[in-house]
Amino acid sequence: MCGRYLLSHDLKSLIEILQNRWDIKKPNIDYYEPDYNIAPGQNVLAIYHDTGNDYSLSQFLWGYLPHWSKDLSKKMINARSESIDKKPYFKDSFHKRKCLILASGFYEWKRDKSKSPYFVGIKENDLFSFAGIWDFHPQQSDLKTCAILTTAANEIITPIHNRMPVILDEEGEKSWLTADRSNYIDIFKPYSSGKMKIHEVSNYVNNWRNNDKQCIKPLIAEQLKF
Repeated sequence: MCGRYLLSHDLKSLIEILQNRWDIKKPNIDYYEPDYNIAPGQNVLAIYHDTGNDYSLSQFLWGYLPHWSKDLSKKMINARSESIDKKPYFKDSFHKRKCLILASGFYEWKRDKSKSPYFVGIKENDLFSFAGIWDFHPQQSDLKTCAILTTAANEIITPIHNRMPVILDEEGEKSWLTADRSNYIDIFKPYSSGKMKIHEVSNYVNNWRNNDKQCIKPLIAEQLKF
């Protein structure tokens, strides 16, 4: 499950990464501002292969709808990687329209007597990607919608939730956009716990309107270890 995440890199850093990692020369993102609390239904940034097979950056609506859908209420923010090639709702996009949803970290809620939020990130604070699929909106041809793929949780996420997003490193990013079907099993493996960091945060993040560094501030001084 992934229902909230962040893209907190500043504009200059983001442009440099887009240019160096994906050779996107002049990304048109002057409107961009760091977002510490991205929620379903909002616009997100993702990379995909355009008609010329080059990498392109675009805004997507987080809430996937296949172009043929007549039920506009059935927006899906996540898609299970284990069955995505079998579900008619996702199958066409899985084969034809994959994307890299840019992120700096994500949140997960531990269900106990109450729901406790946790921040999860990459140790080097690097920009990373979620494996995603996209399609054109059924009623707005200039609007793309997307969903994040999920997989089984790794050791660091398991105490909180049994699912996590499919996280890609630089090699995985290229493989996701170009790989044939035989390589998907490796791509869908849970991201290495040893490369991740996690700590509990306050309920401040629960309200998606709260959008600043306080969202990722540790609730306790030390990072939690499981």
